[in-house]
Amino acid sequence: MGDLLLQQVGQRLMGCVRAGDTVARLGGDEFVVMLVSLGGEESAAANHAEVVGEKILGALNQSYQIGSHHHRSTPSIGVTLFGGGRQEQIEEPLKRADLAMYQAKAAGRNTLRFFDPRMQAAVADRLSLELALREALAQEEFLLVYQPQVTGEGRLMGVEALVRWRHPKRGMVLPAHFIALAEDTGLIVPLGHWVIRTACAQMAAWANQPLMSSLTMSVNVSARQFRQSDFVEQVLAAIADAGANPRQLKLELTESLLVANVEDIIAKMSRLKSHGVGFALDDFGTGYSSLSYLSRLPLDQLKIDRSFVMGIETSAHAVAICAATISLAHSLGLKVVAEGVETRAQHQLLHTVHRCDFIQGYLFGRPMPVSELEVFAQDGQDTGPVALTLLD
Repeated sequence: MGDLLLQQVGQRLMGCVRAGDTVARLGGDEFVVMLVSLGGEESAAANHAEVVGEKILGALNQSYQIGSHHHRSTPSIGVTLFGGGRQEQIEEPLKRADLAMYQAKAAGRNTLRFFDPRMQAAVADRLSLELALREALAQEEFLLVYQPQVTGEGRLMGVEALVRWRHPKRGMVLPAHFIALAEDTGLIVPLGHWVIRTACAQMAAWANQPLMSSLTMSVNVSARQFRQSDFVEQVLAAIADAGANPRQLKLELTESLLVANVEDIIAKMSRLKSHGVGFALDDFGTGYSSLSYLSRLPLDQLKIDRSFVMGIETSAHAVAICAATISLAHSLGLKVVAEGVETRAQHQLLHTVHRCDFIQGYLFGRPMPVSELEVFAQDGQDTGPVALTLLD
């Protein structure tokens, strides 16, 4: 059936071009059309190529008769110009057309895109960043910073470990600039493993410091990392190697993890839970969560996303969402952490009015290195928890 479809696609492509043009199949379902003798003006050549491209789109959008079945298929088309006195190998325009084709796919498919030099620059930047990311893992250029998590009264009870990239030329790189790329390339798996091992080592280092020994350590885990077949073994090995207390480790999972294989997720969580590891559901309310999952997952906490917290001073909807989340969590025996708390008014609403258990945000402390966190903990001990609520 697939061969019959490809044959019909080839026939339709041939019907869209002139006798001197070329139609070829590179492999799979990818075809190349080469239009020749378009004249010396780039604008005219581009207009002609666009007309032919739109003609191809129309032809390939028509239904196919494959045996006794009707089938529909849509193309994504990338276009580039070459020739005109420029000397280059044929691989170069093919690469440009390929980049433009993927841009057409990213735009929603069934469309046409011309190559733009900015595409090349974006791809080059991405490739450069990927190579630097791989080098950073090998050279141990990453570090962890820790953001305080406090009780409603302002007493330090835990931290969230957040990764930073100390690039030798770019300086400190925030996760927003590299985590998505790490996800796409699979580098999030070794990076996430490093984060867990480093966080466990820090927990063990704090074990003999009275002010730090009881702190919980929250660590973000990507869906891709969690789905690794040996994820449970890696976490338990990290805890054992560091000599850390598993009951102080809390893994933060996002709702996107719940899209598929829920039974496998529950099994992995339950195995880690049996060793004392805790779990929080991060960014609650922004993704795919189902209330039926909440009753089945062995969770300890829900985290209210900062997008809801930011709006509680001005939006009745945000207030309603936060209040409902806290009430739901408490009815299920879960604690609640509100992220992104930056003002005393937000803190007042969350803690005093709605009884949120824990607060995290710039009001109480930014992400900070170990040395600053230890001073932060000492200052809180010396001056009392009320002083912590004044860091507006």
